[in-house]
Amino acid sequence: MGDMDRARAMIAAAAENGADVAKFQTWSVRRLVPGEWDEDGRRQIYEQAELSREQHELLQSTCAEHGIAFLSSACSLPDAELLRDLGVDRVKIPSPDCRNRELVGFALANFREVMVSTGTATRAEIESLVAMAGAADKLTLFHCVSSYPCPPERANLPRIAELQHLHPRVGYSDHTEGIDGAVVSLGYRPVALEKHFTIDRSLPGRDNRFAILPDQLAELRRMADLAAEVNRAHGIDYQEVEGAVRANYAGRFNGPERASHA
Repeated sequence: MGDMDRARAMIAAAAENGADVAKFQTWSVRRLVPGEWDEDGRRQIYEQAELSREQHELLQSTCAEHGIAFLSSACSLPDAELLRDLGVDRVKIPSPDCRNRELVGFALANFREVMVSTGTATRAEIESLVAMAGAADKLTLFHCVSSYPCPPERANLPRIAELQHLHPRVGYSDHTEGIDGAVVSLGYRPVALEKHFTIDRSLPGRDNRFAILPDQLAELRRMADLAAEVNRAHGIDYQEVEGAVRANYAGRFNGPERASHA
């Protein structure tokens, strides 16, 4: 909401509780077309939350200070151009704009990694995205259900597996409340998880009401790290840690009978 002291505090809290990336949104209200946001107060929110170039630079330096990456969603081609000019090497394309071929094409040509949320998209549109990227490994698709908050029964986690059939790099942008849905999604082994984050749920904003708090982020980080460990492949043969059991325990109760000593 335009408060840079709050933004710096949120970046610090995210870094302290296990985030690898702090993501923001880049837009210009001057390019906002007429819509329902003119009637429900969102235009005023967009105006207050719009980030200047100088604020982008402050957020970048704050992320670097805390050892995490800066990322932002580009909502239009000029927004992506600004992020490129700021030296950002990764960009996110939000779900409503994933069908903007000009924006996606520019991002693929100018950024090291392009993350595209696929909420609201059809299979054919997603296949078109993958075809645009070609053999490049810079594209990451994100499963997303564009509902805020998303009811658990609409989370559609099996779609992650469907996307993995189309492209090897798939993340999950979770809009369900809490962290349980994100934890369950770890079974599909997404390459990244995205959650709305706050340090105070009483702050203004629609998304803030279902954003996770620092202690929840820390627990999600712990579960993600645990999932990475338990999913580490060791092949089908027995492991070295089982060697003593294999050598000494087989047939241990097959010896000759002896008198029992109660």
